[in-house]
Amino acid sequence: MSKYKLNINGKLRAVDVEPDTPLLWALRDALGLVGTKYGCGVGQCGACTVHLDGEPARSCLTPVSSVGNKKITTIEGLDPHAMHPLQQAWQELDVPQCGYCQAGQIMTASALLKQHPQPTDAQIDSAMDGNLCRCATYTRIRAGIHRAAEIAANGKGKK
Repeated sequence: MSKYKLNINGKLRAVDVEPDTPLLWALRDALGLVGTKYGCGVGQCGACTVHLDGEPARSCLTPVSSVGNKKITTIEGLDPHAMHPLQQAWQELDVPQCGYCQAGQIMTASALLKQHPQPTDAQIDSAMDGNLCRCATYTRIRAGIHRAAEIAANGKGKK
């Protein structure tokens, strides 16, 4: 086993795992950050999405040894009070059905909103492509992203 220091949600955390351990399992099993979900294990569904230096990454495919000094943001670190515009919009519009994929959806959407604060439907569809929702709440997810953009533009939430 090897010890790694990871910058997670703004805090340095030590984890003692094998180098090829997926970041997902280091987060969930070793550190107890269970907001990031296991979906498919092969990077196809997006449930495990976290940010590495602000970019969405599939944590099920990312070996912990490859992270280095990159800043990791999980759903728990997006906003400690669940007041990110996306979290507000998700609650306001009742976006999730079962909710299992929603942490990955929100993490992918937050990266989109940083790049495109007022995204078009086409930009949303492109960014969210590959984030699967078994309950098929795609139209509510798109509406939630648009609502989050409004909330952010009006200064009622954190970016």
